Amino acid sequence: MLVEFKKANICQAEGENVLENVDFCVNEGDFIYLIGRVGSGKSSLLKTIYCELDIDEAEKAEVIGNNLLEIRRKEIPALRKQMGIVFQDFQLLTDRNVYKNLRFVLRSTGWKDKQEIDERIREVLQDVKMEDKADKMPHELSGGEQQRVCIARAILNHPKMIIADEPTGNLDPETADNILQLLREIAQKGTAVIMTTHNMPLVDKYPGIVYRCDDGKMTHVDNMIYG
Repeated sequence: MLVEFKKANICQAEGENVLENVDFCVNEGDFIYLIGRVGSGKSSLLKTIYCELDIDEAEKAEVIGNNLLEIRRKEIPALRKQMGIVFQDFQLLTDRNVYKNLRFVLRSTGWKDKQEIDERIREVLQDVKMEDKADKMPHELSGGEQQRVCIARAILNHPKMIIADEPTGNLDPETADNILQLLREIAQKGTAVIMTTHNMPLVDKYPGIVYRCDDGKMTHVDNMIYG
């Protein structure tokens, strides 16, 4: 099990409880949607998983073998290296091209050999069908292309799971559909995907495990796992 929360209270950055008594688990290859209105706690839950927000109270809160109730700050980078994070607003470095964006991440996470770095960047760009865009600057790419680069960035270190906060929120329907297909392919290879979304047509088209955040509670509303 990659994530196991039992009776966890999820707080916003201001310290106010936004979700209470959360029971939530993630296994390898799961494709999980978090749905709910703005402010219902979806993003805060994601932030607790990658330790941007602390969990103050829980019966159990484990992520990839780490007890989040006891984890030390110095241990968080190693935990985050086992995850990939995809943001709605891309968060690419605008002063460098696609290749250098990806190289920056690898060097920051301990990669040193230039040949290995080049090979890994080639592999992930091929995975997201962006191998011909390595020299492009972010502003030269469409929104969908930027999000593909973000997914490439997220899978660089062979993560156990992808955390995606509204990854299709700024995309047109066709592009959003393509991004969902790409994330599904990643999950089918064993990497769990957890994503927040307001796009219910995509949830209907690509069934997964669905949790709804509403009125301070998170409920498991569906147990369909795509095959």
